[in-house]
Amino acid sequence: MFDPFRPRRSVLYMPGSNARALEKAKGLAADALILDLEDAVAGSEKAAARDLVVDAVREGGYGKREISIRINGLDTDHGMEDLRAACEAAPDAIVIPKAQSAPMIEEIDTLMHDYGAPASTQIWAMMETPLGILHAEKVAMASTRLTVFIMGTNDLAEDLRARRTKDRLALISHLTHCLLVARSYGMVAIDGVYNAFRDSEAFEERCIQSRNLGFDGKTLIHPSQIDVCNQVFAPDDTTIEHAKAQIKAFEEAQQNGEGIAVLDGRIVENLHAEAARTLLVRHNAIRSMEH
Repeated sequence: MFDPFRPRRSVLYMPGSNARALEKAKGLAADALILDLEDAVAGSEKAAARDLVVDAVREGGYGKREISIRINGLDTDHGMEDLRAACEAAPDAIVIPKAQSAPMIEEIDTLMHDYGAPASTQIWAMMETPLGILHAEKVAMASTRLTVFIMGTNDLAEDLRARRTKDRLALISHLTHCLLVARSYGMVAIDGVYNAFRDSEAFEERCIQSRNLGFDGKTLIHPSQIDVCNQVFAPDDTTIEHAKAQIKAFEEAQQNGEGIAVLDGRIVENLHAEAARTLLVRHNAIRSMEH
């Protein structure tokens, strides 16, 4: 069953053609892994990569990490076999590249049923084309299996002919549109990758921007990005203590027959207390990943 509170701070792409990388991923601190059969795999290696990934998923050993398989598009030579094999392997999710219409997702849903995918296997949609952004709400409504939007910012910027600036000005409206749709339909939203993986300072700034926008996490291209990403997308100790204080203050106010509380000169209403409780649920879920 889909758990919206499951940590998805760091979602790391792993090349499906690299057996050593697939094994190494078992010891990484990423919350989720995308075993990639698409962009990270050369055309001549795609069939072999499919077998490697299926074997890796069936073998398991990834602990609490959420495991997904990114297939090639169904309009390619490898997409249909990728989908069939992924359904049989039964990962936590199947990642669909270039999701851009409700009929596309409906077809995936039907094929997953036909290929015997368990009900627990989710669909994660890559939002990386102008048409996909335009149809985001229709995409979100197309299947109950669809639980996660992943922003494909590289492809989207290319299709938009946008300049890649530090503030991502050209992409912000598209990112927030998909985030709005995701929140409206109880979905998770994951921001796109940061390519300069050796620039940890700039990567941290990008993570902070993403977190400030409201995203649940980021996709990553290198293990060196995991720790920074996990830290930025997790509430810090001060935030946790403040949430606990808000809950306590509001509950005490209720016991006194009052509808609101005051904490540090600020009003605390029910919506603040509920947000604080949600934050603690997320915090506890993160802690359970780490132990």
